[in-house]
Formats: sequence, C-alpha cells, structure tokens
Amino acid sequence: MDLQVEKINKISGVIKAPASKSYSHRAFIAAALAEGQSILRDPLYSADTIATLEACEQLGALFQRYPDKCIVQGTAGYIRTPENIIDVKNSGTSVRILSSVAAIAPRANYTIFTGDESLRKRPMQDLIDALENLGVQISSSQSNGTPPIIVKGGFEGGQTDIKGDVSSQFISSIIMAAPYSKKPVTLNVKGTFVSKPYVNMTLSVISKFGIDFEYDTTNIPEYSSYYIEPQKYEATDYTIEGDYSSASYILAAAAMLPSNLTVKNLYKDSMQGDKIIIDIIKKMGAEVTVDDDQIHIESDGNLKAFDINLEDAPDLLPTISILMAQAEGVSKITGVEHARFKETDRVHNCAVELENVGVDVEELQDGLIIKGNPTGGYVDSHMDHRMVMAFYVLGLKIGNIIIKDASCYDISFPNFLEVMHTISEK
Repeated sequence: MDLQVEKINKISGVIKAPASKSYSHRAFIAAALAEGQSILRDPLYSADTIATLEACEQLGALFQRYPDKCIVQGTAGYIRTPENIIDVKNSGTSVRILSSVAAIAPRANYTIFTGDESLRKRPMQDLIDALENLGVQISSSQSNGTPPIIVKGGFEGGQTDIKGDVSSQFISSIIMAAPYSKKPVTLNVKGTFVSKPYVNMTLSVISKFGIDFEYDTTNIPEYSSYYIEPQKYEATDYTIEGDYSSASYILAAAAMLPSNLTVKNLYKDSMQGDKIIIDIIKKMGAEVTVDDDQIHIESDGNLKAFDINLEDAPDLLPTISILMAQAEGVSKITGVEHARFKETDRVHNCAVELENVGVDVEELQDGLIIKGNPTGGYVDSHMDHRMVMAFYVLGLKIGNIIIKDASCYDISFPNFLEVMHTISEK
C-alpha cells in the first residue's frame, strides 16, 4: 500500500497513547511463565506483540483476548514443545527473548523459531554464545548466527558473559528465562551498555511477577552483573502503561506544527528510555508540561536544531531524524550504530530517505548530520514500521510525501492513521 500524506495546519485535541509494545511483549511472556492466572490490562495487540502471544500459546500458555485486557493461564515454567515451527513474523523481540524461554522445556525436546525475510537477517550469535555457556543447546539452522533458530530443551544455569553494545534484547532474554534454570544464573554485561532502559523495563516486569534478582555495578568501568536464583513467576494483575516510542510520532507532530495537544497514559516516572522525546522537543522549542500520567504540548511549529546522543533510545532515530530535518540549523545524532541491526539498517535508510525528500544529510557510522529544508518526494518504507510513521509525520508538515509499503505500521501501532486523523486539522 502506497500512502500519500497531505499537509495539515494544526495538531490539537486530547488523545490516549497506545499501550507499550515493549511492556506488552514482556508481560505476555512473564504471564505465560507464571503459576496461575494473570490479568494484563490495556495490552497492545499489534503484529509484533501478537507474534509473542501466539508463540507463548504454542509453548503451552492459554490466552483469552479482550479489547481492554488479556487473561493468561500460565505454564508455571512447564514449557511444552510445539508440534510446528514457531513463526514470529517480523518480531525480533519475540525470537530473541523466546529463544531463551524455549530452553526451559524438557531436555529431549526441540523448538524452532523462524520469521520473515527481514527477521532471518537479524543477528543472534551473541545470544547463542551466551546461552551455550549456560548449558543450552542452541544453533542457527544456517550456521550463520541468524534465524531460523533451533533450541533444545535444557537450561542448566551458571555464569556467562555478553557484550552490552549489540542488543539489550539478548540481556532481557537471559534474564527472563533464568528463574527456571536448574542452577543460579550470573549474567555479566561487558563493554558499553546500550539501550539499558529496556533491560530496566524487563527487570520491572519480572519483579511485578514475583521474581527476585540482584544487580551489581562494580568499580570496574563498563561492567555490570545480574544474579538470579531458581524460582517461579507468580500470577498477577498488571496494567501496561502507554508507549513513549509510539507516542513519539504524536509528540513530534505536535512539536513541528502549531499545536495544543494533551496525550494521556504517558507516565512521568516511566522507565522507558524513549521518554527522552520530551526533553528533545523541549530543547527544540516546544512548550511541554508533564503531569503524573499525561503530557500537554503547545508549539508554534518553529523548531531549532541541536545535537543529541540516542544510545539509550535507538528506536527514536526515525522520529528524531524527521524532527531535525525541518528544524532551523544543523543537527547531529550520534550513539545509534546498534540501530543498524533493527528491522532494517535504520541509520543508512534514514539517510537515504531523507535525501529522497530533499534534506542535506551526512551518514556517520553511529548516526547522522542533518540540515533541514525538506521539499517532499517518494519514500521507501523498507518495510519498517518506524520509518512509515516518522515520514508520515514529516508529510503532515510539508505535504508532497508518498510512502511505499506503508501498511507495516501495524507492527507496533495498528490504529496509527486513525489517531493521527483525530488530532489533525487542515
């Protein structure tokens, strides 16, 4: 589906932010591992999170879906091996976290994960290596460190190391499965720790489901350690907060256009790294008021450039790049080399598509240098939901943008167009 974006004049109204994709993934998995029945309130049912939900069903959990809640009968850690290969479509979070979870199945059983063409290019070798040190038999079917991934049941535990500069999902994966290992697990994270807020989100979720852990930051630079003893997840009643990642497109639109907008269900004390979007649009010139559970933004649509390191919020790269693209001055985004290993190489593809709409951009190994004044043009989504939503927002500002293969926004924000139409004024 090609999507033509029309220019609008104003953003206004009151809107509820969509539920967090990251929290929904983790809550579905924790509830599936728990002993007893959990109630998950305000979950996100998107292509990615449904991939996790359906995979957990294949592993033995039972889910009852309702619009405002999901009731989950957990497995208490007694994972079954599915009859068929588990297809997680385009969801990297699903394949990475569930590869560790599948290892707690009975030792004689095998689970195979696959996905679409994009997912089968996602690097997994660092997770494979770390899990092998914990007694897990896991391999890439093509012996190239990418899915399909074959996991044999059996999670012994012990000690393992993992690099912190590739993907926080690898760390979250081991942490979420570790309570059902046979022996305590010590996970040492070495080197630069990127996207650490996502790991903190994981720890927050498992703690709500009754899991205890120890976290040690020593005096040794760039070294962290997690310690988890064998224990069981406990069923709970859990409410999923709004998603700063998805809300970033709403907030970006309100910053770059004349606006008077309130976004509910965004929490002031959230652990989400993408909460930094508030500070970014403030620095660029928007007026933002943050209450306990909502954000109010007013802007005249005139933004100023500045430099930002997005090491802890790489998913914001497309959003921030289009904000910078129409700001006055030259901006520099750094710290996002790991964004090259998302659904697509987001650093390169953002550079390419910004150039396609007339922006002067220089691609760095870990970011972009952007000079504004976009004129519009034809944008390839690269089948990346975040690219679609970011360039849609830019189109609201300048018009004259057509996005190829735009329907993939439903991976994380199924009613994105409906929400944007609600707050847009021509």
